[in-house]
Amino acid sequence: MFREDTIFLILFVSFVVAAAIQLYYYLWFYLPVWLYRHPEPEGPEKGVSVIICARNESANLRKFLPAVLEQDYPDFEVIVVNDCSEDDSYYVLGEYLKKYPNLKVSNVNKDPKFSHNKKFAQFIGIKAAVNEILLFTDADCKPESDKWISLMTSRFDAQTGFVLGYGGYFKDKGILNAWIRYDSMTIAMQYLGMAIRKRPYMGVGRNLAYLRKIFFEKKGYGSHNHVISGDDDLFVNSHASGNNTCPEFRPGSHTRSVPPATLREWIKQKKRHLTTAPYYRRGDKFVLLAEPVSRFIFYGTFAVLISQLYLWPWISGIFVVRLTCQLTVASLTQKRLNERGITGFIPIFDIFSPIVIGSVIISNIIKKPGKNQWK
Repeated sequence: MFREDTIFLILFVSFVVAAAIQLYYYLWFYLPVWLYRHPEPEGPEKGVSVIICARNESANLRKFLPAVLEQDYPDFEVIVVNDCSEDDSYYVLGEYLKKYPNLKVSNVNKDPKFSHNKKFAQFIGIKAAVNEILLFTDADCKPESDKWISLMTSRFDAQTGFVLGYGGYFKDKGILNAWIRYDSMTIAMQYLGMAIRKRPYMGVGRNLAYLRKIFFEKKGYGSHNHVISGDDDLFVNSHASGNNTCPEFRPGSHTRSVPPATLREWIKQKKRHLTTAPYYRRGDKFVLLAEPVSRFIFYGTFAVLISQLYLWPWISGIFVVRLTCQLTVASLTQKRLNERGITGFIPIFDIFSPIVIGSVIISNIIKKPGKNQWK
């Protein structure tokens, strides 16, 4: 059997290794989001097709669609796929068709013999597009400026096939809103940072652009068509590379979405999003798993070692270094992504996040969501 001092030594080494992994993520992947400087656009502005899929989103369409239709850009169309809506979306869109000549609407009628997920609606929108650059957002999203299209599409050149934008959530009162925005920001730190480091692994459908020809050359959503989500992250994971992908997160390029109103809604949303994780590339799975696992080990070993005062000056010093690095990088990124009021929650959220996400993943394994759930 192990002697007690041997067990504590193993825990100490595990703590140090976990801390080193954590610092690696913050300094190599996350800090570049603050340091990154967007290059100046080259060449003329190109035609853009904005695609929005909506099901029972009449209130959001009425509230947010004008901000998309009134963008300051010379050549763009907005395609709204009204997918089997049972509210008054048809009439809202009819009103906007009279007012905005750059709006196109594709209505998909409900068929009891045919059920489908959001990818089918996305395909309808892509088929209807006349421009090579496709820019995606959701019906409950609002661009932060009238330069959104201009900024997102300015990154396309001869090599670029994907542009990954930032899609945050509207700020509101309460700890749930802070948690949702924290979760969104930390995910963005990861996928934007990894894209900067030339290993893109995902994008978010709230703010994502890619070329129409890539979609058809790669046979659309292909083998992922049956997965509930994945019209954004799995498509990027399958076809984006360090050479054909650019991040874009200047303030005017952000979008803001309506956050889930309850914890139950957020969990449902998170469960749907995490259905895509098993389909990621093997290397991406390892990189994404190593961070929360090392964080769990870091906090677990710290709690045991500090309670026994084992090498407590070293334990405390390493903990403070990691915390200082974390708060500094998060605070800088918060400013860059225009996410205010999150930093103070990070030390608490950071502890519970691996537990919460791990619980959602286990829940998905035990009870898988239905195949054709739209949203």
